[in-house]
Amino acid sequence: MKLTLSVLLFFLVTSIQAQTALPELASLDSGWNTINTDGICSAGTAYQFHVKPSLAQNNLLIFFNGGGACWSGEACDPESEPNIHTAFADASANNPRTASGVFDLSNPENPFKDYSMVYLPYCTGDVFIGAGPRTYRYTDESNEEVEYTAFHSGYSNSMEVIDWIYQNFHTPEKIVIAGSSAGAIGSSFYSGLVAEHYSITPVTLIADGAGGYWSPNLAIIYQAWDAASILPAWSEYAGLNNKNLTFEDFYIASANHNDNLTIAQYNTASDAVQISFTHVLGDQPGSFTLAQRILNNYQVIESHVDNFYSYTAGGTVHTILRSPLFYQYQVEGVRFVDWVSDLINENVIDDISCVRETLGCELAPNEN
Repeated sequence: MKLTLSVLLFFLVTSIQAQTALPELASLDSGWNTINTDGICSAGTAYQFHVKPSLAQNNLLIFFNGGGACWSGEACDPESEPNIHTAFADASANNPRTASGVFDLSNPENPFKDYSMVYLPYCTGDVFIGAGPRTYRYTDESNEEVEYTAFHSGYSNSMEVIDWIYQNFHTPEKIVIAGSSAGAIGSSFYSGLVAEHYSITPVTLIADGAGGYWSPNLAIIYQAWDAASILPAWSEYAGLNNKNLTFEDFYIASANHNDNLTIAQYNTASDAVQISFTHVLGDQPGSFTLAQRILNNYQVIESHVDNFYSYTAGGTVHTILRSPLFYQYQVEGVRFVDWVSDLINENVIDDISCVRETLGCELAPNEN
């Protein structure tokens, strides 16, 4: 049997590591700062997050990055193919300095350009809700049995960052919690915790590019991550466990538990990445359209929540918050950047959708 070094690495690191003293907000530079933590990525490497303070106003953006997911040894092991998740916090895909969209601080149209920002990289394969390590066994291409431990530490990593936020942002005037792809799912859960802590502060969730998922195989995924064990003791989560939990439950529980939380989703009606992952989840190609699935999931949330908004674009592009499309795309004459600005400033907005009236949607600008 071939044993991975990740288990040995994890115990070596944790055995010699004292609780890291994270720097205070006041000591950080005005640009992006990288902060190392006691957290751990799926491959056993160290976790870090990024902070950009702002003196212009007392508003805060908390962003959860995306990067796939895994719930089997083949998918979680970085040495296996195909690998469908980002396994390292310092990967280039986890660097906000190279991202566009809401991270383009030079764009005068950016509604977040004067916000303080906290950026959570994604490296645990568990959409930020994993409860701890899981050992998988699989047979590789050489017919050799492999034992691989993935550290699904999304919850402990995220809570270390969120606790740091609590200690350093005492009375923010406005909070926006956002996430793209896997981060959209994670942010829907953590928005409830943050809104509960800052109970008199307006909090807005913007979940980007993960609204089309549903599968009877979700139970397998939640059991791999033991996601139900991290749920807070709220009445909104009563009766939910790893066998019956859905992604929509996070939106519903977070919104219903907090009067100060407004929730919103962005999706692309033919998102190629979401379609690909629905097949990984077990859906048969051609058994549904993603647009139908997105609309069904919207209706589930809307049947339980009053304060929910959605913007559904056309085309196949996956996510928008980290993309120049943030400033370019429009549906029904409403640009997404303007819709977001109105959303976070508590102006009256409508659901914008190329799905509700028709399942055929116009293409994104770079697909024409």
